[in-house]
Amino acid sequence: MSAIQVIVLCVAALAGAIDIRHHRIPNWLTLGSACVALAYHAVSGGSGGLIVATLGWFLGAAAFFLPFALGGLGAGDVKLVAALGAWLGPGDALWLALFTGVAGGLLALGFSLARGYLREAIGNLWLLLTHWRIAGVHMLPEMTLQHGRGPRLAYGVAIFAGTVVTVWMR
Repeated sequence: MSAIQVIVLCVAALAGAIDIRHHRIPNWLTLGSACVALAYHAVSGGSGGLIVATLGWFLGAAAFFLPFALGGLGAGDVKLVAALGAWLGPGDALWLALFTGVAGGLLALGFSLARGYLREAIGNLWLLLTHWRIAGVHMLPEMTLQHGRGPRLAYGVAIFAGTVVTVWMR
């Protein structure tokens, strides 16, 4: 296992633990990690390394921007995936986003089952998809993290799981 993989796993694990406890992922962790990743890749790989890290950061952020813009994810989640993408590079940033999305869906399913919320969650998802089909894709305020009534999922845990799979598949 490379030093970068260890760093990525540590950052993701710390973020997941903080998210469970505080329902937030702090800027000092996300932005600090992204800055260190960009600096590391610039020093170790020159301008090419900096470009790869920047592309990884951008793709990580872009992959989760739409769910954030629609009120389904917090900004810390987006910044964390972006920071991890800066460490991993653009190819692995996309895999990270994919594996995180799958882990998030499975975690939400299990969380909803455990909390007795599954029927309502499926109904809300159907309502949201129907609304988007008819009115177009835009935020539905009553179904956002800020205004929703359902249980809140610490998505940092899903990001950690996606990170583990991404590193393992490498």
